[in-house]
Formats: sequence, structure tokens, C-alpha cells
Amino acid sequence: MSEWLFEFPKKLFIDIKTPIDNAIDFMLQNWGPFFDGISGGLRGLLRGVGGIVNLIPWWLLIILVFIATYRMNKKLSKAILYSVLLLFIGAIGLWDLMYETLTIIITSVIISLLIGLPIGVLISSSKKTNAIVRPILDTMQTMPSFVYLIPAVMLLGLGNVPAVIATTIYAVPPVIRMTSHGIQQVDTEVVEAAKAFGSTKVQTLFKVQIPQALPTIMTGVNQTIMMAISMVVTCSMIGATGLGSEVLKGINRLESGRGFAAGIAIVIIAVILDRLTQGMFKKEGVE
Repeated sequence: MSEWLFEFPKKLFIDIKTPIDNAIDFMLQNWGPFFDGISGGLRGLLRGVGGIVNLIPWWLLIILVFIATYRMNKKLSKAILYSVLLLFIGAIGLWDLMYETLTIIITSVIISLLIGLPIGVLISSSKKTNAIVRPILDTMQTMPSFVYLIPAVMLLGLGNVPAVIATTIYAVPPVIRMTSHGIQQVDTEVVEAAKAFGSTKVQTLFKVQIPQALPTIMTGVNQTIMMAISMVVTCSMIGATGLGSEVLKGINRLESGRGFAAGIAIVIIAVILDRLTQGMFKKEGVE
């Protein structure tokens, strides 16, 4: 009896590891063509996004960041600062790796938005669906990001493709949550007025609710982008290329300068994307 007081009884142990492993093995054995199709599609999307990114000359990207920053903030100092920071990435020899990282981030964010925005709209109109989806989103956000790498590697192999899947799973909850929250917070009187003038549900959604909720939705987009960036180094552990792999090489080879330089570049990308997206939703809120 004393063992029951000080140690958890072994008779109450529940084995959840074996069923999960068996499920993964079953998918590997029976759903191979399905995952091969997903891998091929994502690989094609990565090549497409990477091709577009690589078409942009270094000087043009700096000019675009300068113009976008100035239009968003109307502050010349910030536009110059972000342009110089971007130039600094090239000056330390990490421009090409930055493009590889941007390819993974952009691809992951595109998929996250394509999945997250429709789901957010759907659950915003149903309290029952929202109650079901919310615990799932909580689990996705609190689960350690390393956990997503295991099934991604087993089902899709190593490289950028599983990195995109793991990043998408980790980054999609904020845009779902904020889209649903934004639409639910729209003034009911405005919605009722639209319906009174003969607007259908679809017209009310796209002409009233979504425009009113746009600042909140853009906040969700911003958070999704930031969470995608936070996975850069983690995904390098499963073969993702870019700045994250440079940090990992610095760790493995004990080259502090190499890891620190790549880390600075990641921070610069995060700051620029964060400020630009924040500027976008603040501008929408003003308008």
C-alpha cells in the first residue's frame, strides 16, 4: 500500500505511444502514393515561390522595402534603417540563404492563409464548431514544435517539404483564431442593417463583416508570419535549407560567429516583416 502513496500505480498506466506509432506505420504502408502526391505538390510550390523570389534582384528588393516602409509609416528614417539592415544581410554574405529562408516562410504562410482564413470564417458563424475547434488550436499552439517534425519526416522524408508542413501546422492557429474573433466582434447592428437592406449571408460576409474585421484578421496574419519565422532554425534539423541551417552548422562546428551572423539575419527579416505587416493592418484600421 505504501507504494500507492508515493509512486503512481503502474496498473493505471495507459499506452498511447504504441497506437500512435501503429497509425504512422499504417499510413506509411498504405498511403504512400497520397503522401508522394503531397510531397510533389509542395515541392512544385516551393520551386514556384523560389523562382519568383530569385527573380527579384538584390537592389530591387531593398528599394521595395524602402518604398513599402515609407508608405506605411511616412517616416524616412525607418525606411532608410530597414533598407540598410537588409543591405547588411547581403554584406555579411547571407543574401542567397536569406532567399532560401524567405521561400520556405512565404510558402508556409501562403498555405496557412489558404487553410486558416476559410476555417476562421466557417467557425465564426457557429458556436458549436468554435467550441470544437478551439481546443484543437490550443493544442497546436502549446505542443512543442519539435513534435511536429517527427511525423513530417517519417511521412515526407527530409528537406524543405516536411519543413513547410511542420511550419504550417505550427503557424496556422493564429490566423484561424483571429479571423473568427474579428468577424464575431463586428457590431451586430451593422450586420442587421445590411440584412435589412436585402444583403444575403455571402454579401454580408464579404461586404460588411470581413471589411470590418480586417484589422483583427491582419493581426492574425502578422502572428502567423512571426510563428513561421520562429520555426526557421527548428526545421533546419530535418534538412531545411537557408539561414536556419547556417545556425545549425554554427552549433555543430562550434563556430559562434557563423551562428551569430545567421541569427542576426533572421532577426532582421523578422523585424522587417513584422513592421510591414503591422503597418498594413494599422493602415486598414485607419481607413
